[in-house]
Amino acid sequence: MSHLSRPPRGQQRDKPYREALRMELAAAGEDMKKLREIARTHIEKAAAGDMQAIKELADRLDGKPAQALEHSGPDGEPITKVVNEIVHVYETREQIEFNDQTPLLEINPSKNGGNTY
Repeated sequence: MSHLSRPPRGQQRDKPYREALRMELAAAGEDMKKLREIARTHIEKAAAGDMQAIKELADRLDGKPAQALEHSGPDGEPITKVVNEIVHVYETREQIEFNDQTPLLEINPSKNGGNTY
C-alpha cells in the first residue's frame, strides 16, 4: 500500500465546508470577484464600528493574541518544581553495605615503594 493512498493528517483532514467554499470561489473566476466583495463588506462593517468584524479583521491581519498563562500555584504561591533522579548502581546491596564497613585505603606515595592505589 502506497503512502499516498491514505488520507493526509493534520490541517488537511476532512473539512467539507471549507472545500465547498473553495469550489465556489474557484467557480467565481480568476479575479475572485465574490471573495473581494465579501472582503469589502467585512471592511465596511469594521469601519462602521461592528466589534465582531473589527476583532475578526484584526485576528486575520495580526493573528490571534497569545493566551495569557498564569505562572503561580494556588493562592499566588510560586510553583514548586519536583525533580526525581534515577541513579543506576552496578553494585548489589550487599556490596554497598560491605564497602561502607571497609575502611578506605590510605594513599601515601612514600609507602609501598612509591605506588599509589
